[in-house]
This record gives sequence, C-alpha cells and structure tokens, in this order.
Amino acid sequence: MTKTDLFSAAFLLFSFWGFAQEKTIDTVYIFDNQLNSSKKVQKISKLEQADLLKNSTNLSEVLRFQSPIYIKENGRGMVSSPSFRGTTAQQTAFIWNGINVNSQFLGQGDINNLNLLGYDNLQVKSGGGSVIYGSSAIGGTIHLNNELTFNKGFHNSLFAEYGSFKTLNTFLKSSYSDEKISVKVSGNYVESENDYEVPEKNYINLNGQYSNKTFNLGFGYKINQKNTFSWQTQLYSGIQHYPIFSEYATKTKYLTNNFRSLASWDFKSMKVQNILRLAFLEEEFQYFAYIDRPKSTGGTGKSYIAKNDFNYLFNDKIALNLIAEYQLNKAEGYQSGIKDVSRNAGSFAGLLRWIPNQKFYFEIGAKKDFVEKIESPFIYSFSGKFKATDWYSAVFNFSKNFRYPSFNDLYWKPGGNLNLKSEVSHQAELGNNFAHKGFKLNLTPYYMRIENMIRWLPNSVGIASPINTSKVESYGLESQLDFEKSFGKNKAKISAGYVFTHSKDLETHQFLTYVPKYKIFGNSSYGYDFAEIFLQGMYNGLTFTTSDEKLSSAIQPYFVMNAGLNFTVLKIYRLGFKVNNVFDEIYETTAYFPLPKRNYSANLFINF
Repeated sequence: MTKTDLFSAAFLLFSFWGFAQEKTIDTVYIFDNQLNSSKKVQKISKLEQADLLKNSTNLSEVLRFQSPIYIKENGRGMVSSPSFRGTTAQQTAFIWNGINVNSQFLGQGDINNLNLLGYDNLQVKSGGGSVIYGSSAIGGTIHLNNELTFNKGFHNSLFAEYGSFKTLNTFLKSSYSDEKISVKVSGNYVESENDYEVPEKNYINLNGQYSNKTFNLGFGYKINQKNTFSWQTQLYSGIQHYPIFSEYATKTKYLTNNFRSLASWDFKSMKVQNILRLAFLEEEFQYFAYIDRPKSTGGTGKSYIAKNDFNYLFNDKIALNLIAEYQLNKAEGYQSGIKDVSRNAGSFAGLLRWIPNQKFYFEIGAKKDFVEKIESPFIYSFSGKFKATDWYSAVFNFSKNFRYPSFNDLYWKPGGNLNLKSEVSHQAELGNNFAHKGFKLNLTPYYMRIENMIRWLPNSVGIASPINTSKVESYGLESQLDFEKSFGKNKAKISAGYVFTHSKDLETHQFLTYVPKYKIFGNSSYGYDFAEIFLQGMYNGLTFTTSDEKLSSAIQPYFVMNAGLNFTVLKIYRLGFKVNNVFDEIYETTAYFPLPKRNYSANLFINF
C-alpha cells in the first residue's frame, strides 16, 4: 500500500463522526509529561489552536510573529529554519509528543515540512534541554503536542481558508471520548500557486507552488485507574517547487513523506509513575534537479525508539526521575554516498527534584549518551526557583548540552567526515518574573558558549567538508510582557516581546549570519460579544548574510504588521478576514528571496 493509499483510507475514518454532544472534561492525557516540570524553571510560551489560526499559512509565520525565534525562509512556504538565541537550525530540537524528530540526514527540522494545524498546542522553550530531549536541544526546543481528553463525548471542528496567490487551507478534526476510550482524528490539506510579485525588487516567485497533506490519529484507553494506553500516529506528504529567478532557469522540486507512530503505556500510583514509550519514525525525501526528469538525490531514514520514564515520589518534597532511552537509526540515500548505514544510540538520565518549602524549588539532572562510533559528553543541568513575593520570582539555569553529527555530516560523498566530534555548549540564564493583576513580565538574560561547532568548509582539494572548527559565544536578553483582562462582554489580550542577541564566532570575531541583533514582536486582540479584532507586529534589526559582515549584502531592518477580524455567528460559526503585511513592507528573511507584500485571506471556522 502506498502512502497515497494510506491517506485515502485514513480520511474514510471521518465518515463515522456524525453528531455532537458535550460533557464535562474529566481527564486530559498529555504525551510530553516533562514539559510541566520544565515550566517551573524555564520560560515556555504556549500557543493554543486560536493562536495558531491567526497565522494559519504555515508554522514559519506562527513562530515569526508569536515567538522570539528568527526564521530564515527561502520564500513563502519554502525551506525554512529557526535561529534560537543566535544558534543554528541544527541546534534547535523539534519535539513531537515528547520525541525528538529532527532529521537523521540533516540534523534539523524544516519548519515548512512540519504541518501546523494537526496539533492541539505548540510550545516554545528557550534554552538548553539535552538532558531530557537529547541531541540538538542547545538553543531551544519547539514542542508539537497532541492531547487526548476523556469523558467529553463527540466534538468536531472544520476550518477552511482561501487567500491571495490561490492559497487553499482546509482542516477537519473529530473526537469522541467517554470514561474509558478517547479517539481523535484530524486531516489537513494545503495548496498554493504562491506566484506573488515584488516589483520593487524585480522579483516574481516563479515555480514557487507548494502543497501538503497530513493525517493524525490519536487513541487512548483507560485500562483501570492506574494504567492508560495511548497511541498517536501521523502521516505527512508535501511537495515544494523551489523558486527560480528567471523563466528560463531550470525548474526544481522537492518531495517529502513522513510517518510517525508512538505507543505509550502510563502507570500511575500514589508514589510511582512510569511511562513506557515505543516509537517508529520514517522520513523520505526526493529532490528533482530537473522537474520533469527522474530524481537526482533522495533518501529514506528510519528510527526505532524505546524510552522509559520512571518517577518516584519519596514524599511531598523530593522526587527522583530516571529516564532510559534506546534508538536504532537507519538510513539509505540515493546519489549521496549514504548506503545502508545504521547507528545505535542509548542514554541514561537522572533528575532529582526538591521542594524544601513553598518559596524554593530545585532540580538537578545528569545524563550520559552512548552513540555508536561517536564520542558523546557527559551532560548536566542545575535549575532553581525562588518566589520572593506574590509579584516577583526568580529562576536560574545552568546546563551543558550537545549535538552529535548527522548522517550527512558523517557519510555524504564527497565530503563526509567520520572523525567529527559532538558539538558541546555551556550556558546559564537568570529569569526574572513579575506579576501584578493582569500583567506578567519576564526578563531573562543569558550566556552561551558553544565548542566544536560543525561547519562545512572547502578542504584542500576544494570540496566542502564538515569540520569541528568554530567556538561561538552568544549572550543577550529575552523579554516578554503579557496582559489579559475580561470585563462583561469585553476581552482584551496583549503580548509583546523584545529580544537582544549578540552571537559571534570567537575565532573570526565576526557576527554569525542570519542572527538579527534585535527583534521585537507583538500580538494584541480585543473582543466584544461576537466580534474580535487582532493586530500583529514584528520588527527585525540589521541581519548579516555573509561571514565578513558586509553591509551591502545585509538584510536591512524592517517592520511588518498583520490585522484581522473575526465574527462569531450562532455560537458555532466563526467568519474571519485577515490582511497580511498591512503597510506593504518590502522584506526578506533570506537574501534574494523577498516575502509577499500586502495580501489577504478569508476563513470559516465551525466548532460543533
């Protein structure tokens, strides 16, 4: 059975959801149980479905306007990568329901090949997290979460959007749960001609069309009061046609297919909680250097994962958490020199959490990874929280984190380097949290030093090859102010963030490329009865695109604003209209690839 057949069969499952009824929520099952503990000592921004729908074009737009991350995107909907606190895309971990899903080939995730609307929420965590989430969790982690509820009955939602450049976005989600069983099914389809123009840059986004589809299925079963079995699976298929600068240039395209499946058994008693997870991940890609000819390169990667998370509560003050994980990674490439390679990797981690009184919280963690043929460091974390008053609390974090080389780094021919070491980072941060009435303010200065950074550079014969060369120092400030208030039929919400980043190569004393020194982002909404208006703004400072800090090649500062209106009718229908880039700003996040000027979209959301 092909993946297309699987998609067809999957969508037939929607046929048995036909009516709706509401019950009181009894239980919510969360796949990534470690996030709740992390919230006590690290800044985590949580975006619910309502937030995601305000930037429904793709995940890049969500992160660009609603997080401190810088997003480097090769044109709207194209290859896209994040920069967290001045780090690279390979130093950001994407976490799907508690499982690291970065590509085994590239060591990173392509944001626009991660579907947006198939998740119940998205959470962004700044700072190191390798003790819990493994390789690449250096600059930060992006969490794509699904949840299962029990005792809620039937619930359905439908979203349909049409916008500029012949962009269609549809999403359907249905769920049923009673006291014992929970089932959730969703599907998403997106397509766009994406043929926007930027006359001032003499640019037309030729060959920029894309499409993708996703299917998600979640299932949970309460065996008894102590035992719960759950399963989450996802199918994704996408096509991107890479933009060209002339109608006479050669057209290319990129196809990707991903399959993820996660089974979990959760045992919970008064003192013990144990979660056993078994996961299978498969990634497949094909690149066509000539759009109408056979593929030029490609590859298939498979990961088999077993992870056990054991937590023992000694008393109401001390808890011990032990995490063991084993992975078998396999990959086979086409025209890349990667032929039937495999890697065994395992790790053991321990975390001790101590709450001496209501004002203090401490957590210490240690971990050792064992990666076949690769030297991996002993890593650690130490965190604490002090609640000084009702309106002020402080948190601190010290950690050592790492990233081991990807299959491309090791085996790509020509150029792969089997002698690479793991990248290692040491970092510290001090979070200051203020709260007064409806206001919340977070100020977090941080410092990070990365050694053995892997860079692809020309070798003695002119072939690009990865080597451990760079030492990078990054320091800065992340801050965010949030306000929310409801009175009568009125509801107001404001969120604004300021980010300062100083990230330099200590050997060349040059700023890293595609790391703006300043970023400001803000979101506000005001609702009265059935109507809501929202605004989004984002400012990026000067961004170097070359390692010699050449000003003529740098991306100049820019400010982009979006605005939207939503109207709720008969409680279950919501009509929306949005204007992106209200002021018609000319801007780009990757050199030579401008993003669209002013454009529009209209949507319908039905919740029943």
